[in-house]
Amino acid sequence: MTIVVFGSINMDLVVRTPRLPAPGETLTGHSFFTAPGGKGANQAVACARLGAPTRMVGRVGDDLFGEQLRHSLRSFGVQDDGVLTTPGPSGVALIAVDDAAENTIVIVPGANGAVGSEDMPRLERALDGARALLLQLETPLATVAAAARAGRARGATVILDPAPALPLPDELYALADILTPNESEATTLTGIPVHDEQSAAAAARALRARGARTVIIKLGARGALAADANGVRFWPAFTVTAVDTVAAGDAFNGGLAVALSEGRPFEEAIRWGLAAGALSVTKHGAQPSMPDRAELLALSGVRG
Repeated sequence: MTIVVFGSINMDLVVRTPRLPAPGETLTGHSFFTAPGGKGANQAVACARLGAPTRMVGRVGDDLFGEQLRHSLRSFGVQDDGVLTTPGPSGVALIAVDDAAENTIVIVPGANGAVGSEDMPRLERALDGARALLLQLETPLATVAAAARAGRARGATVILDPAPALPLPDELYALADILTPNESEATTLTGIPVHDEQSAAAAARALRARGARTVIIKLGARGALAADANGVRFWPAFTVTAVDTVAAGDAFNGGLAVALSEGRPFEEAIRWGLAAGALSVTKHGAQPSMPDRAELLALSGVRG
């Protein structure tokens, strides 16, 4: 049931602020902290925290952040032998979080931008016997497509989180067993403004028409909507008090992947994703907010 994550590894530079600033505005923040992040690394930690053997493939820089990022992965139980240290800075994300738990994020790729064909042999070794491959779009798009081909060739379920959203080649849609955009990403990909269940259903159908087998649109505090060959279904979110929504989508993907890798039914896997995402917003930070298996099972009400 090994899960492989191929993608970004960042250091998050986080400021807490009363509200998000308008263009040209300067605000005084409440606090500042650094925390390991990156959509790839976040998803790897989410899977490992839920008990799945997890391997990370990506790159960090040879700076101070690079060693801290590798240490964080290891501390959460993620196997990091697929992570290469490359000359130059590690990736960073500049994040502002307001009192309503909303956020804005600016990413500087750093070492993530150097991920390329040279990383494929490490990925292929990691995929031996893997059940699932998690991908995102914080590394070069051509490399993401190559990784998806490698995952498909080795029989892994390819789960693509199209974030940050950008136009995708038709091949990548066809390689995705499961595509998991949030509302804004689904809007960007389809041109359909997603703001409720009906518009989400229309966007999900449009994305399936492009080749994705299953589309799950993450609707934040409302829940999630899925479209596949069996039709369109909606699941409500778990009710929690949010303090920080950073990495909630990554937690969802981790919960979803772990449940599927254990052979659980699709409907139950959605609930795992929703429970993981809900629990993550009750804590600050990205990787530190990922729930453990006991927390998830208690909230979701499913058996371990």
